[in-house]
Formats: sequence, structure tokens, C-alpha cells
Amino acid sequence: MPPSGDAHRPRPFIPSTDEANATGTKDVVSASGDPARYEIRVAGVLDGRWAAWFNGLQISSQGEETVICGMLADQSALHGLLTKVRDLGLCLISVRRLDTSRADAL
Repeated sequence: MPPSGDAHRPRPFIPSTDEANATGTKDVVSASGDPARYEIRVAGVLDGRWAAWFNGLQISSQGEETVICGMLADQSALHGLLTKVRDLGLCLISVRRLDTSRADAL
């Protein structure tokens, strides 16, 4: 009989301070779920009219790619955005959580 409860639920990977510094990625996973700025790249070109579909996030094209960029409230909002990318049949190229200092400059 398999154990019940959370025994089989995967746990998120949260690197130790040493691991985060070694890879150059600090605060990879925010334990508090604070808002963060993300950059999502997809193959193909979408114009600014899609901003409403993506909850007002900035939409720009770079060559044959589209960059969707903006603040998301938490991981749930990020997953919702990625669901919209999937529902449109777009090819996901990358997802980056931007530094707070870099987000202020954008």
C-alpha cells in the first residue's frame, strides 16, 4: 500500500547560498512568491495587439522571435502565462526571471 499524503509530491529545488553563488543565479526560487519581472521568448512574430491577451505585458519582436516581458505577481501567474503560450501553439524558446536591478532599468 503506497503512503498517503505529501510523500509522493515533488518538492521544489531551492539551491543553497553556495550553490546559487556558484552558478551565478541568486534567489532562483522566491520562497515568498513575491512579484518578479520575467522575459518569455517564443518563436514567431506577434504584434502589440496581443498585449491584451497577455494581460497588458509588453510585446516586442526581435527578428523571428517575440519577447513577452513584464511583472508577474507570482509563480501561479507565470504558469498561467505559459498556459496561454501553449494554447496559442507557440514554440517556447526561453523563460528568464530578470534581476530587480535590471528590471528597474527596463
